[in-house]
Amino acid sequence: MKVTIGGPLKLAFRPWVEGLENVPAEGAAILASNHLSFSDSFFLPAVLDRKVTFIAKAEYFTTPGVKGRMTAAFFKGVGQLPVDRSGARGAGEAAIKSGIEVLERGELFGIYPEGTRSPDGRLYRGKPGGLARVALATGAPVIPVAMIDTEKIQPPGKVMPKLMRPGIRIGKPLDFSRYQGMEHDRFVLRAVTDEVMYEIMNLSGQEYVDMYATAMKRQLTEAAKAEKEAEKAAKAALARAAKEQAEKETQQQEQQERRRTEP
Repeated sequence: MKVTIGGPLKLAFRPWVEGLENVPAEGAAILASNHLSFSDSFFLPAVLDRKVTFIAKAEYFTTPGVKGRMTAAFFKGVGQLPVDRSGARGAGEAAIKSGIEVLERGELFGIYPEGTRSPDGRLYRGKPGGLARVALATGAPVIPVAMIDTEKIQPPGKVMPKLMRPGIRIGKPLDFSRYQGMEHDRFVLRAVTDEVMYEIMNLSGQEYVDMYATAMKRQLTEAAKAEKEAEKAAKAALARAAKEQAEKETQQQEQQERRRTEP
C-alpha cells in the first residue's frame, strides 16, 4: 500500500513534513493527531517508513459483495483495525484493547483524540478515554502530530480533490510514565489528554474550542434542521398569504361584477 498509494500520493500532493526525526525507527509509540479530513489516515502513513495502525468502524470490513470485499482489503492494506461501534462503551473498550495489542507488538498506533473529524477546521477537546488509557497501560510515548490544510484538499460535497500541498508537523515524544498505573483515575486521564491537545494546538496553530467535536456536530445539525424548518415555515406562510390575497382579489372582482350587473 505504501508503494501503490503512498508513492502516488506523495508525488501528486507533495506533502511537507517537519519533525520526522521524532518518530522512532523501532519500538512502540502512539501518534496522536488532530483530525481534519478522511485523508489524514493516508497522508501520515505515506510519509513514514513504518506502518501505522489506526482504528476504523467495523462496517468497512463487513459489507457484503465485491465492493465490500474490495473495501475491506483496502482498509486492511492501509493498516486499519475494525472496531464494532454499535455500543458506545463497548466500542471504546474494543478500541483500547486493539491499541494495546498493537503497541505490545512494538508497532505504531495512530489515534485521533478528538474522536471525529473537526466540523470547521478548529481543534476540539480531546476525549480522555482512549488515548490516555492506552498510553498509561502500555507506557508507550505519545507523539503529537498536526495535520495542516488536509481539509482543503477535498471539502465536503466536492468530488474531485484539489491538488495542493498539505503539511504534517510532528512534535517531540511526551512521556507519561509519572502516571503509570493510574489509568483508571479520571483526573489523570483528563490531564494527560489536555497536555497532548495543548501540544497539538501549538503544532497546528488551530483555534482551540473547549467542547467535544461530536457536540458541535450535533449543534450544527440541529441548527441546520431548525433553519430548514424555519425556511419551510416561511414558504408555507408566504403561500398562505398569497392564497388569501388571491381569494380576496377574487371576492372583490365578484363584488364588482355583481354591482355592474345589478339593475
